[in-house]
Amino acid sequence: MTKFHGTGVAIITPFNTDLSVDHEALANLVNYNIDNGTNYIVISGTTGESVTITKQEKKDIIKTIVHTNNGRVPLVLGIGGNNTTEVIEEIKTTDLSQIDALLSVSPYYSKPTQEGIYQHFKVISETSPVDIILYNVPGRTSSNMLPETTLRLARDFGNIIAVKEAGNNVHQYLKLLRDKPDDFLIISGDDDLVLGVVLAGGAGVISVIGQALPKQFTRMINLGLEGKAKEAYKIHFDLMDMISLIFSENNPAGIKAVLEVLNLSKSAVRLPLVEASEGLKQQIQSALQKLNYEIKS
Repeated sequence: MTKFHGTGVAIITPFNTDLSVDHEALANLVNYNIDNGTNYIVISGTTGESVTITKQEKKDIIKTIVHTNNGRVPLVLGIGGNNTTEVIEEIKTTDLSQIDALLSVSPYYSKPTQEGIYQHFKVISETSPVDIILYNVPGRTSSNMLPETTLRLARDFGNIIAVKEAGNNVHQYLKLLRDKPDDFLIISGDDDLVLGVVLAGGAGVISVIGQALPKQFTRMINLGLEGKAKEAYKIHFDLMDMISLIFSENNPAGIKAVLEVLNLSKSAVRLPLVEASEGLKQQIQSALQKLNYEIKS
């Protein structure tokens, strides 16, 4: 299995009750994932509440994860935005010596044309000393990076090695899988669609739910990569309700509620996000009890 095949997790940033970063919980979560089969860890993505993390906090989070990981699994760092100059400056001023790749989101809010998206990533590619995973998430950026743009970037720049596709669009996944260069990776960012993507030729996932249930989720992905669809879908069907629940209010409030029940971190999030409602927390607890009963055997 190559570096970014399998299960990556978009790790949360755990907070204490005063909303400071809980570095002890973060280290425990990293160990929990590595011990239970997670293949690589993504730092400071959307699920890590990157937009409300200060520059210093981000440096400290990276330090904690790098120290805890101790070279055991590859690390991916989120550096992206809609100010290309600022993205370039962050890449140039960040210590990337322990980072295996960047995850860089397609520019949000500005709604650039496809040519604007291409030129943005062209400059990032020419600046970055490490490999780049593109990130297309139209539900958050309000613009869709079309397969033609993704694959143009893949062909033109050797250090653009993958895309995390999170448009929840099966047709777009299939176009990417059909037309991609052989060594370019299609990584799913949709926990609910990933198994179908993997069975169709995808490399794996950067998952939200995977960090809470790494053993089950990684097992499903590995079965999918082996083409064992029937066995993989059995796990997928078990996980469907939980995946739906964690995204029903907002992300990462849902996954943080799961991790709180598992005693891995608190459910605190920073405004403008709010914690999962008590009703959702109760549903999550019930789903976890059911899942543990079904999966443990």
